[in-house]
Amino acid sequence: MLDTSPLTAVVERFADWLRSAPQSRLQQGAAAEALEVARELSVRAQRLEAPGREALEMPEAGLFVVGDQLAVAGQDLAEALRTAPVGDGATAPSELLDEAVRRVEQAEVRARR
Repeated sequence: MLDTSPLTAVVERFADWLRSAPQSRLQQGAAAEALEVARELSVRAQRLEAPGREALEMPEAGLFVVGDQLAVAGQDLAEALRTAPVGDGATAPSELLDEAVRRVEQAEVRARR
């Protein structure tokens, strides 16, 4: 089973920061950045769980919810990666994990500027 703790750690760190960020910081783009990465993680999880089915887009639920949306999307992707089949010719779950970690780290850096 794939160790997804690097993903859950970076997602939780960013989500915790978002939950404690002032409204002004969220309005300056941090919430939009977080929602974008949450949506991306959600789509990746859905594609792993149900290949061939169209992914649903995570809705915009407001500035103060985006940290929770990111946490849920990150947990969903971590679970999908842990249970993903290995060796089916697609991108390896470990590569998807590394890519997702990098993407969340990049989003966090942009959000904190």
